[in-house]
Amino acid sequence: MGNRRTHWPNREDPVRGYADTAMEFPRLFALLLIVLEWTRPGLPSPLRPICDLRVLNHFIQEARDAEVAMKSCREGCGLSESVSVPQTTVNFDDWEKKSALEKAQEVQTGLWLLQQDLSSLQTSVTNTALNSHIDNTVRNLLSINAVLRSLNIQEYTPTATTESLEGTWRVSSAAELLQVHVNFLRGKVRLLLLDAPACQQDVS
Repeated sequence: MGNRRTHWPNREDPVRGYADTAMEFPRLFALLLIVLEWTRPGLPSPLRPICDLRVLNHFIQEARDAEVAMKSCREGCGLSESVSVPQTTVNFDDWEKKSALEKAQEVQTGLWLLQQDLSSLQTSVTNTALNSHIDNTVRNLLSINAVLRSLNIQEYTPTATTESLEGTWRVSSAAELLQVHVNFLRGKVRLLLLDAPACQQDVS
């Protein structure tokens, strides 16, 4: 039986990394352009799987930037009402027992929730600098959905209302919401991408 090898470049050679730095940014920029192109309405999934964790890392960094901007915001930067958010903690034993479909639906439900929440935050925030970051995070969630489609992960939208979804809790501040956003990307979204069959191959 062959060993499974992933294409995700989640471990880098620290020595080789310095030599490749000049090449990494153009490659990442090209990948991001591909992802953004496929977020346009009416377009099918990308032809090739997007199997580069640096794309997700880019979105995580921009989510952190929004969180930092929130901490420095003094006026016009609050939620108008509390919102439901996905659980970010992961019990790895339970996670491994779930089917690929269950994992995908859990992650997509969380992404959908966050998109609703951040869209709500957009309407309540009047601080221009922070609003720019929020706009960016909403666009990035659409881009992450495009990445999932490229990996042949079936699209899923929960039919229940945000209040009746299982595995959620409520936050009342924008700071809490943005922290949940970062942690969800770093946790469950990353785990789902690492396990994506489209980014794995059997080696004899």
